[in-house]
Amino acid sequence: MSTSGSSISEKLDAYVAGIRPKFEQVLGQMVEIPSISMDPQKRAEMERMADYAVGALQEIGAVAEKVTTPGNPVVLGQIVRNPSYPTISIYNHLDVQPADGDEWQKPPFVFSVDGDRYNGRGATDDKGPALAALMAARFAVENDIPVNIQFVWELEEEIGSPSFEHFVKANRLRMPADCVVVSDSIWIARGKPAIAYGLRGVQGFSLILETGTKDAHSGLTGGVARNPLAELAQIIADCYDVRTGRIKIPGFYDDVMHATKKEVDSFVSSGFSLAEFKKAHAFKKIRNLTASQALKNIFALPTFEVHGIVGGYTGPGIKTAIPPRGEAKISMRLVPNQNCGKIMRLVEKFIKARNPDVKIVKETSLAPYLGPFGGPYADAGREAMKQAFGREPAFTREGGSIGAVVTMKNHMITPRQKRGVPVIFLGLSLPEHGYHAPNECFDWGQASGGIKMFVHYFDAIASMKK
Repeated sequence: MSTSGSSISEKLDAYVAGIRPKFEQVLGQMVEIPSISMDPQKRAEMERMADYAVGALQEIGAVAEKVTTPGNPVVLGQIVRNPSYPTISIYNHLDVQPADGDEWQKPPFVFSVDGDRYNGRGATDDKGPALAALMAARFAVENDIPVNIQFVWELEEEIGSPSFEHFVKANRLRMPADCVVVSDSIWIARGKPAIAYGLRGVQGFSLILETGTKDAHSGLTGGVARNPLAELAQIIADCYDVRTGRIKIPGFYDDVMHATKKEVDSFVSSGFSLAEFKKAHAFKKIRNLTASQALKNIFALPTFEVHGIVGGYTGPGIKTAIPPRGEAKISMRLVPNQNCGKIMRLVEKFIKARNPDVKIVKETSLAPYLGPFGGPYADAGREAMKQAFGREPAFTREGGSIGAVVTMKNHMITPRQKRGVPVIFLGLSLPEHGYHAPNECFDWGQASGGIKMFVHYFDAIASMKK
């Protein structure tokens, strides 16, 4: 029998107040492991992060192991108290982005506490939310909430989860779940809880153009020599309108599943503000959009973005030489119903027709995802977040991508050996926490609320399955 809501709340408040020192201790130790998955030289740190995670899970009574994959390991922890209880699988990732640049106010891999703020790379993406779920599981065990809890902690999410499908396919029979909870998403505004139910996919590619073998003097060769940087700039301008973001490749929008009015209204109820958006991301200028248009663009429409153009001289002053080579690094965010392979074929056809000398190199590919906007598991998430944070959450989508989500949806099974396990997003991060940015942080308000939210979710699932 599930513990009553009032009884849980009384015990939970005391538990959360008492667990804070432990939370800070463990988060600090996790942050100080530089688990940068895209850096091959950090392989030993990835193993150290996995070993630490196994120990943290074992400390709360989970049977935990470091599972080998073709890449970095995945940590699997299971608390199976009774096979008849429902099983909730919680996904987080423990790898982090690099922390380069001189904008960091404090060393990124030295944990520090400023009042309620926790500083360090990985604090919000995604070690802090993972730890909130772990602390909630400990409460559930100690207070006999009748659920089984399973942790899946990945170490390759920041590089597109290349080994995760291998892990799930190889281990799905021993890790069935009634639902999956992902705590790697972001609210739109502090004080305005949000549950994501969709993700954009991503298709990356590079454009490479070589027109020579060495720099050429622009006075001696200009007017005859081809300039690869200028030609790539022309190709990019042909692909999309930089003023509006509208993509000009024929057929690109054919399969887009447009958001309904009900969905857009829910997006807007998330508390989005253009002014706060600019402030959170340190933008000086953004496109001229209404709040509603901006949210549709972020959540429900595809994009074409240029991340870097490489080539030529970049030192002080001007070197009057025509470079022999240029490269543009590009990605497209895709929305539900769009197919990465189909879109890439459209791009290749479009570019080759304009400049057949451009070499197109396909990069990261992750499919978009659209989950339940309603239903029992989404309703349980809504109620859990409301109880923890005191406000009805908005249902939004994520503009980013999480490759593991599509893999879990496609390949994980329920205890009845059926596929299609529902995936629910119960994120805790805020725009000001600095996802992928310098001075990343997390805070106790979101962490303590997150612990309560997960406990209420566990209890709701236990009640649902009576």
